[in-house]
Amino acid sequence: MKLQKIILAASATILTMSSGFAVAQFQKPEDAIKYRQSVYTVLGNSFGKISAVVKGQVPYNKDDVAKNAAIIAMMSTLPWQAFGPGTEGGKAQPAIWSDNAKFKAASEKMQLAVVDLNKAAQSGDLESIKKAFGTAGASCNNCHDDFKKK
Repeated sequence: MKLQKIILAASATILTMSSGFAVAQFQKPEDAIKYRQSVYTVLGNSFGKISAVVKGQVPYNKDDVAKNAAIIAMMSTLPWQAFGPGTEGGKAQPAIWSDNAKFKAASEKMQLAVVDLNKAAQSGDLESIKKAFGTAGASCNNCHDDFKKK
């Protein structure tokens, strides 16, 4: 519970700080690309740990799933600031910039889905976690299909 409060406080701080900036200030476009790739690495790692539980590959541990879901919820707020003009490249498809409204809508859908995953994980109900995980995973995959180079 203490970890959850710390993560929620950190998330609120990050959102408050970033709300005043449309785009994070990166020295070079490569810095933005590295930043967002790092965020996605952490997201993928925590998502993979929950996936293993949902698939029955590892035993369910409520605290571990809750911790990873909280990390996903917090990290899901971070990469978007690194997709500003002039930051094209990496595994990002040009559609992110040419159809930014669609990209923004997909990012918001993903963020809402991972908030629901976090709520389910905090409740400890494995069936709710599985359902929310499926929805969150589908929102991630949809964005990858449209906006990530293979």
